[in-house]
Amino acid sequence: MMMTRGTSRVARLTMGGRLFSAVKGAAAEGEKFPVMGVRWRSSLTLGEKEQVNNKNGEDGGNKEVVASYWGIKGEEVKKEDGTPWKWNCFRPWETYQADSTIDLKKHHVPTTFLDKLAYWTVKSLRFPTDVFFQRRYGCRAMMLETVAAVPGMVGGMLLHCKSLRRFEHSGGWIKTLLDEAENERMHLMTFMEVSQPRWYERALVFTVQGVFFNAYFLAYLASPKLAHRVVGYLEEEAIHSYTEFLKELDKGTIENVPAPAIAIDYWRLPADSTLRDVVMVVRADEAHHRDVN
Repeated sequence: MMMTRGTSRVARLTMGGRLFSAVKGAAAEGEKFPVMGVRWRSSLTLGEKEQVNNKNGEDGGNKEVVASYWGIKGEEVKKEDGTPWKWNCFRPWETYQADSTIDLKKHHVPTTFLDKLAYWTVKSLRFPTDVFFQRRYGCRAMMLETVAAVPGMVGGMLLHCKSLRRFEHSGGWIKTLLDEAENERMHLMTFMEVSQPRWYERALVFTVQGVFFNAYFLAYLASPKLAHRVVGYLEEEAIHSYTEFLKELDKGTIENVPAPAIAIDYWRLPADSTLRDVVMVVRADEAHHRDVN
């Protein structure tokens, strides 16, 4: 026990020493150093230049130094072919190939009172969404993902706290829900490359996300089953929206542009993939979330 505590203390002192050195070095060079450290850039998008701190090396040239959130240089990650991995919002071992053969027409018929409450709540939320976005499916998808990434995080957080309070395992549900939230967030990062939101759409995101987060939080406390049913029906609506998105792409109403680089790496898509391929795998993800919830 003494050895464990001693080792832990040495580790903390070492980490603190590194952080102090980073802060001291930045301060000595006249840089602004936030209290919480320099944040590691979260992601790199297609065509976007990397923003790094340029420091003069011993040879007089410019040397790129990237500081992590805690002021410590991050580990260099490479692809299987040896080329540098350029995304910091996800790593190569978090990528996967979506199962596009999943049944898209599966529907949970509401039978109990909670089922019907969840179903009609989601149906009532769809009407204002249709009125606002109409057939602008790129912006619609982006708005949808800012909301869809909330339930997994809320559910995972509450189950995490419950596990701590009761001193018991979660049966793997915490990781499942947090993975769902991360997957939905990656959907948003992808569609941000395709459709840039307008100022009032950004304002709407703040409002809707704030209301939905608190409402879902309270709903999960009251009845986790109701909360998951709501997510299941939301995912059914998402499948419908992405199906309409595909129809517009096939008609030529929406340009079938090349797939963003972040989508190609995240879903392991071929290099010549298009927006249609991206919508296909996103829709498959939504169908999977539907079945889980």
